[in-house]
Amino acid sequence: MAHPANSGPMDDDERRRELDELGFEPSSAIVPAAGVASRALFFVLAIMSFLACITVGAVAVVATAASDWRTDIAGEVTVQVRPVEGLDMAAAIHEATTLISATPGVRAVRALSEAELRGLLEPWLGSGVDLDELPVPRLIVVEIDRHAPPDIAALRARLMSAVPTSSLDDHELWQGRLAVMANTLIVSGIGILALVLCATVLSVIFATRGAMASNRDIVEVLHLVGAKESFIAREFERHFLRLGLKGGLAGGAMAVAAFGAVRWITAQFAATPAGDQFDALFGAVSVGWTTFAGVVLTVLLVAVLTALTSRITVFRFLRVFD
Repeated sequence: MAHPANSGPMDDDERRRELDELGFEPSSAIVPAAGVASRALFFVLAIMSFLACITVGAVAVVATAASDWRTDIAGEVTVQVRPVEGLDMAAAIHEATTLISATPGVRAVRALSEAELRGLLEPWLGSGVDLDELPVPRLIVVEIDRHAPPDIAALRARLMSAVPTSSLDDHELWQGRLAVMANTLIVSGIGILALVLCATVLSVIFATRGAMASNRDIVEVLHLVGAKESFIAREFERHFLRLGLKGGLAGGAMAVAAFGAVRWITAQFAATPAGDQFDALFGAVSVGWTTFAGVVLTVLLVAVLTALTSRITVFRFLRVFD
């Protein structure tokens, strides 16, 4: 060798030049770029990255949809006027709408017509519903100013005084349930993401230890002739960083394709009865730029996590030579 072991320690550049003179690159000598283990780890990283990207994208979609739902719900309140015997419904609705319109913080008031009420009841009671024969409450939709909302408690009290059969629903119960559901889904998604990343770390640990064991003689010789632990660890880190990027990009590409398919399917069902029913139940679920940004960050996270895990594993493995 150009630098014998007793000639003093070599720096990384000198050691790399010496290995190049022998006809191979250090990283390919220590960690073979192609092999059954590398191919298997590539597919494992691709699958884990795909699952992580899907989880991040789903959490982003749920968070965005929940925010939109809360905004829509918080922007309206509903007033019901229940029919009772002897009540002039038209006069009661007129009195309620007049009182609500004069309240500061109210942007618009609209009483649903009988045709609109029949449309709401048609999926359950069929067409041709006679509202005079059913004790169906009349609905008044109130749009409020989100920046300067009215005093809901005072408005409710004035309505009860003016129209005793009326009731005001500010959807607070629904907002609470929606917040609980959204937070549960987000926490569940974070938990799944943590499990996927833990499985990724374990896979990299086993792959790194396997590579170290299969190349033990080379690693031991390099260590005995004066190669620093950081030099050996850096070669493993570079190898697994490249592998992590390749696997992460493959999984991210599959996730982007899956989200693109979701957007395409959603567009196909837009303005259809099935699409309208889905929007009515779950709201408008869309895959936006935040989802794709989450995919990119997840790919980078998988690559960095792979490299750091391999580096730490190499340092732990090299302790046996000390």
